[in-house]
Amino acid sequence: MSRAEMNRQELVEITRRFLDAFNREDLDAVMEYFADDGIYDEFNGRRNVGKAAIRAAFVPQFTGAYGIMRFLDEDLFADAATGKVMASWRCTLSVHGHATSWRGLDLLHFAGGKLVRKLTYAKTKVPLFED
Repeated sequence: MSRAEMNRQELVEITRRFLDAFNREDLDAVMEYFADDGIYDEFNGRRNVGKAAIRAAFVPQFTGAYGIMRFLDEDLFADAATGKVMASWRCTLSVHGHATSWRGLDLLHFAGGKLVRKLTYAKTKVPLFED
């Protein structure tokens, strides 16, 4: 499926299924959406290129290293002509019995029905300073 073949509704649906895989803590399902040479830019500035690197970046999250995480949809914009989606969310965490949350968004770029780029941005208490 090329970008031209994916209409707005299909783009929204593939995005929702992708985000749902996170909340089901299904790393294999999440990885099925990525292109082999996909890119994942984390909110902390770290860039992961290729499925192996992306999977390694997600392993701590999916094994509970950060506690129980859930992503609550807030808003979603989809542009079928470019294959791009902006999905904003609130991430809830429960770490050692303490609940907290933070807000962020993903810019998702799809091509050929696969996620070729995921850029994550987050609202945090401390700004990111690059070395």
